[in-house]
Amino acid sequence: MAGRSLVDLAIAKVGAVVGTSAVAVNVHHGREQFVRHFDGRVHLSVEEPVALGTAGAVAQLRPWLDGRPVLVVNADTWHTAALAPLVADWAGTRVRVLICGSAGEELGPASRVLGSVLPWTEVLRFPHAPWGLWEASWRDRLADGSLEVATAEADFVDCATPADYLSANLSASGGASVVGEGARVWGSVVRSVVWPGGVVGAGETLVDAIRVGERLTVATR
Repeated sequence: MAGRSLVDLAIAKVGAVVGTSAVAVNVHHGREQFVRHFDGRVHLSVEEPVALGTAGAVAQLRPWLDGRPVLVVNADTWHTAALAPLVADWAGTRVRVLICGSAGEELGPASRVLGSVLPWTEVLRFPHAPWGLWEASWRDRLADGSLEVATAEADFVDCATPADYLSANLSASGGASVVGEGARVWGSVVRSVVWPGGVVGAGETLVDAIRVGERLTVATR
């Protein structure tokens, strides 16, 4: 994002709170690429044969967590919030969720979630199977009144589509096109992203698009 990958941005935000040595990344698709990228910097948990969802992924990490509470974020989102409010004054006994919004905003299935902290007792409840945190934890805790919800006002983009990804990059760059390290641009780029090593040829105009390599163009309009 603006020259850094989403997962590296997430690691930096979590590492600022817990320390990089205590960060784990769950991987399903693209395992080999992630192994090369991380090169031992973080603990890598591989989900096989199916993706486990967030709660299932945390359950798989139980041996590594070894009784510790866990701070969970989604690396597919870009936002400008710090995670410090998520752990500030946390007693360590109740589930807490940090959402993007104004004070008093309620948590729901469509909330813009920045992260969650879970005590070890909550982690022990999760099935080692595909399952989300809303179904495995937040919904029940919200119903019984034991869920803590904190809010932070921030820019937030869920990068679920190429258009979202482009929007997040432009938000991070202040609206300027983003050209990755080692990219070669002889043509014009307008509201676009050129990945590291990408090429935009002479006489070519890239508008509202993402360029990967020399020829792959992902249009977002």
